[in-house]
Amino acid sequence: MRQTDIRNIAIIAHVDHGKTTLVDRLLQTTHVFRENQQVAERVLDSNDQERERGITILAKNISVRYMGVKINVIDTPGHADFGGEVERVLKMADGALLIVDAFEGPMPQTRFVLKKALENGLKPMVVINKIDRPGARPHEVIDAVFDLMVDLGANDSQLDFPVVYTSAVNGYARYEPEDDNDDMAPLLDAIIKHIPAPDCDPDGPVAIQVCTIDYSSFVGRIGIGRVFSGTIHDGEKILVVKNDGTRYQAQVKGLFTFEGMGRQAAESAHAGDICAVVGVDDADIGDMFTCRIDPVQLDPIHVEEPTMSVVFAPSNSPLVGQEGTIVGGRQIKERLFREAESNISMRIVETEDKGGMEVSGRGVLHLSVLMETMRREGYEFQVGRPQVILKKENGKTFEPIEQAVVDVPSEYAGKVIEIFGARSGEMTDMVQRDEHVHLEFKIPSRGVMGLRTRILNATRGEATLFHHFAEYGAYKGDLGGRISGSLIAMSTDRSVAFALDALQTRGILFVGPTVMCYEGMIVGEHAKDNDLVVNVAKAKQLTNMRAAAADKGIQLAPPTTFTLEEALEYIEDDELVEITPKSIRLRKRLLTENERKKNRRS
Repeated sequence: MRQTDIRNIAIIAHVDHGKTTLVDRLLQTTHVFRENQQVAERVLDSNDQERERGITILAKNISVRYMGVKINVIDTPGHADFGGEVERVLKMADGALLIVDAFEGPMPQTRFVLKKALENGLKPMVVINKIDRPGARPHEVIDAVFDLMVDLGANDSQLDFPVVYTSAVNGYARYEPEDDNDDMAPLLDAIIKHIPAPDCDPDGPVAIQVCTIDYSSFVGRIGIGRVFSGTIHDGEKILVVKNDGTRYQAQVKGLFTFEGMGRQAAESAHAGDICAVVGVDDADIGDMFTCRIDPVQLDPIHVEEPTMSVVFAPSNSPLVGQEGTIVGGRQIKERLFREAESNISMRIVETEDKGGMEVSGRGVLHLSVLMETMRREGYEFQVGRPQVILKKENGKTFEPIEQAVVDVPSEYAGKVIEIFGARSGEMTDMVQRDEHVHLEFKIPSRGVMGLRTRILNATRGEATLFHHFAEYGAYKGDLGGRISGSLIAMSTDRSVAFALDALQTRGILFVGPTVMCYEGMIVGEHAKDNDLVVNVAKAKQLTNMRAAAADKGIQLAPPTTFTLEEALEYIEDDELVEITPKSIRLRKRLLTENERKKNRRS
């Protein structure tokens, strides 16, 4: 039976194709905001990091009401590192809104989420956005979208997709680019007409499958999912069926539905709608909340395995506690276990020696988002180099292999192929498009570390690179690491311009003058392949003799600074990244030269 007054739709888009702006316009069109209300741009990207990075990290739900129909809009992350979020939230939807830039066309990143949506049998609807952009080519882009869907194995019904043309920035949607309509009504009309209503039994036994977990310090864990059948009421007793088959009874202590931008307390939630349930203390992804007398069991939700791990440890740097307020190992451990409760796609366990916590995720970006969140909360800690998670089967070793896609001007294609070749990358496709070449590679996840920086340097910033996990493949052997050594500070002191001036000829500096350094801290990259211990605090010898040219102005090149991802990709196995609320420092695991010498001998 179809619930005709509800539509559940997931939004899929490549980074920066206008998804979040489009949602802003839908909220304004359906008067979720008051006429004079001040609203931030990109209202869905509420997390600070989402705004700064311009990406969606967490899946979110909003709803709008139009012509008597409630439309639940589920925002999905476009980044493959957050694939764990994507797979679950698609379970709540019946249709997918694919947003594509009218100039750029479908991008590699879109493939990942679209493939998952088609596999889940969702009905796609294509929105060609930014049709007002100079050079827009909407009709060619539709052909490219059709080819992509054929490539991803869409069925005949999915290939017969409706198309709406929009300019989210200017706030209009049209059935043809040449129309003169100036509001978003055609898009909302098309959603109601083409996206199927939920097929469910409102009179059957209660059945909700948890697709997302939220966490509140007041009420604990909150299970969010779609009501597949029946009606759930606030205060009623339910049966909880865990993924491993264990069962127990619980009581609903709070029930919420999604209205506009937030949640609204509700007495009941009906089949087809999406709701949040409070009262199940250990709610987990895939759990069933169902009727005690006539329980319903649905297929378990499979979340893809992590491919990369990193060890978080309390900082033991000489500067510990000067910039962060939370530095203890116990607090870091508690914070990470809290993360494990709400972030299903991460695995968090204590290391065997109890000296740190091993956190496994879907890639460097996935892990660095957690680190960035923690440093903003006042934590100070250190992490090692990310390691890929290997699998052993029948005596053979397998490692994660990524699918990488590069678009690059023709003149630089040779350099890109060379860089991939040096990292055991295999080219699987090459297409010439006007002045650009489209290249596809299979490359070990180990080889992706630091790849973006090298490719941007080799192509003068003109290449675009996207990659996502594809499969586990045979281990490719040693890939080799960084070829240059490090410049390492010999004492704990502030850096001095006079000393840095002399060191400029030895390599690239990571610190400027008057920066507090400590013994074992990496202050630069050595031009040769060995490490060099240097004195960054050496001051000029003062005499009472005056020399004509002695006080010439010292000119220092600006120091190289690292983002968190760049730092993680740069370090070697014997190095660490020290993370504080104010600084990202690189350092050796063993701080004194004597310890490092002993270690080399052994």
